[in-house]
Amino acid sequence: MTTKLPAAVRDRALQIAHHEMGHYVMARALGFVTGGVTLTVTMDLRHQGGACITLVRPISSIEAMKEHLEARMMVLLAGAMAQTFPSKPSAAKRVDKPKATAILKGEQGAEQDYAKIRELQHLLRNIAYPDTDPVSCERIAAQLKAMTDRVWDRTQKIVEDQAEAIAELAGALVDGMVIVEQWGRAADTYEVMYTGPMLERLRAVQAIPSLCVWTDSCGDAVQHWK
Repeated sequence: MTTKLPAAVRDRALQIAHHEMGHYVMARALGFVTGGVTLTVTMDLRHQGGACITLVRPISSIEAMKEHLEARMMVLLAGAMAQTFPSKPSAAKRVDKPKATAILKGEQGAEQDYAKIRELQHLLRNIAYPDTDPVSCERIAAQLKAMTDRVWDRTQKIVEDQAEAIAELAGALVDGMVIVEQWGRAADTYEVMYTGPMLERLRAVQAIPSLCVWTDSCGDAVQHWK
């Protein structure tokens, strides 16, 4: 069992654990190779977290490239969405869209995810509409919005469908946190690291379904998201 965390530290840790496990669960569901997950929270509530996701995938066609870009966007969005889940186990796990948007835009430290999403959006749009005139600002904006709305809706559905797995894994991560000894000063940092093999042994990870981004690349035995 973990060292007992102060209430404020545990609450912040759960928020960030939900974020990282949102990335992790979405990545596994969409076929990315995953590694470990780390989490660090200090007594003054500074935090750092990470989920190891391998981006190397075979891409042999334009359609495969489009699928990869959309899947990567979904993985990035999933962290902020999952972070909005309430900490209480009994509470309904639903994505708070305004809060998730605020997290992505930098209010709570996910601005790097947002910057990556914006670049991927433009790259995906450029591939989907190769003949667009660069000065067609209104048309480009409309295409980007339609694309963003579609990816958001798909991501939100999966995140909410996998909410119990995300919450269970986030709770396990926080329960594993221990205070780090500091030479010469008072210890003020709690941390945990779950390696890839450790996560692979968890029932919640083993139960994550394999999903597809687009129906035209999925077999009949795989659940489709439209």
